[in-house]
Amino acid sequence: MKHRAVKRRSVVLGIGATAGVAAVGGIALTAQAESEKGGSSASGALVFDTAAYTTLTTTVTDPAGTEHEVTYRFWKAITYVSKPVDEAYQSLNVSVPVKIDGKAVDATGAPILFANSVGGYMPSSVAEATGVGGGMSGTAPSGAASASAAPSAAASSATGTESGSSAQQAGGKMVSLPQLGLAAGYVVVEPGARGRTLKNSAGEYYGTAPAAIVDLKAAVRYLRANKGRVPGDVDRIFSTGTSAGGGLSALLGASGDSPIYDKYLKEIGAADASDAVFATGAWCPITDLEHADGAYEWNWGGNKLSTGAQVDQTVSKELKSQFAEYQAGLKLRGLNGFGTLTARNYDEYLVKTYLQPSATKYLAALSDADRETYLAKNTFIAWDGENATFSWADFLTHVGARKKDAPAFDLFAFPTDSSDTMTGDINNEFGKGTEQFRHFTLYSLREDKGSSARLAGDIPEKLRLMNPMHHLIDQPNSGRTKHWWIRLGTSDSDTALTVSANLAAAADQLGDDVSHLYYWDAGHGANEDPGDFIEWIAKTAGYKSA
Repeated sequence: MKHRAVKRRSVVLGIGATAGVAAVGGIALTAQAESEKGGSSASGALVFDTAAYTTLTTTVTDPAGTEHEVTYRFWKAITYVSKPVDEAYQSLNVSVPVKIDGKAVDATGAPILFANSVGGYMPSSVAEATGVGGGMSGTAPSGAASASAAPSAAASSATGTESGSSAQQAGGKMVSLPQLGLAAGYVVVEPGARGRTLKNSAGEYYGTAPAAIVDLKAAVRYLRANKGRVPGDVDRIFSTGTSAGGGLSALLGASGDSPIYDKYLKEIGAADASDAVFATGAWCPITDLEHADGAYEWNWGGNKLSTGAQVDQTVSKELKSQFAEYQAGLKLRGLNGFGTLTARNYDEYLVKTYLQPSATKYLAALSDADRETYLAKNTFIAWDGENATFSWADFLTHVGARKKDAPAFDLFAFPTDSSDTMTGDINNEFGKGTEQFRHFTLYSLREDKGSSARLAGDIPEKLRLMNPMHHLIDQPNSGRTKHWWIRLGTSDSDTALTVSANLAAAADQLGDDVSHLYYWDAGHGANEDPGDFIEWIAKTAGYKSA
């Protein structure tokens, strides 16, 4: 992407968007804006300064390969709470198109693409972004007090989820939804958020659960409190995220206006406004964490590790039985009239509803020669010229090595090297105070500490705060989004294929609009239909650009 700055619109003390308003660092200090939830609540430091932008021009290549020159206004690093714990992360960027391919654009009523860049539940900052699509997870801004706690963005582990950004993979090419959204004429908001590796000078972790979701909610509240000042339609916010960010996007959508977050939002001085979003896009969501170990073994339990070693089959079988019990308790019906989903029929459900259609679409798109070559290498697939069919067992063999050991998420033993921020990543997400890692399932806790051990008293609440299924199954939330876009690669063994399928089934069962599919042979972080998603935003929002 090529960027160039065209001009800087200066912000002068004592003069903001409204006469008599003092503006400092992109934040107006005395004006007020109307809030849907709490009236005139966007006051003081939480008023969006309409004048504090830089005008930039960039070139964006759309999914069809066509380049577009986009001129846009860029508001950088706006602190979205009045009592921030760490402004380097609790800030957001706003990008608003004004010209696309030389034609003027009015984005006043455009949908808002709210794109988080969280990966691995690590901190995400937009403070050093130089333009749209610049949010990063897993690295700290220069000069940030917490920089020493942030790992390299390249860090990875067989037992961890990776750090990331707002970029995704499509056919080997990087995809930036913020850039594509901007080129489509949408307003793009990129929020930063605290994450699990942040540690203060006293050695206390201040970005663990539920910090990330609280911050994202606070960012939404900031936008809604500034209705009429922030460009775009704050009633049409489309949340997006990948991996842990996908889990957070799903959670943001499911938990809109849930009161269980109110005390946390009050602590950081969030605006008194709604935190509901209109729609959710979630790619390969790492979520439903307390049940993820059981789901993983149900799905990948028979697959060997990349070393060729088999995981402990006693552990695997015990976790599978936990999944069976959990799945039965959900009482979820599959899409398309499949019936109640259980551990006994979930393989059939995945194959018929998602995997065979995914393979069929993939094969149909190939040339005759390429299709013949692919089928010759993958003889487990039966192809009749129109449809692909195969068994669950053959599919698992096709995917090959599993990425994670057993258990995959709540490890029996924690890393002894405190600088290893990828191994035990989810245990770190539930850390507290100076304790870097904590167990969040009774099974792993007792394997580690003995049969009489009990989970820390705050863990059940944190699990509720971090799980979208709580808001869809346990206590269906009327403030949730009613529009869902969920995607996952069929070869993604970062989590179980059932996680996103359960999420989709739960939303569908509540009557929501759900678009859910799997990308054939794609791995973690894939986004192979970004153009369709951009079009889905306009269709779902009922938006037609000028």
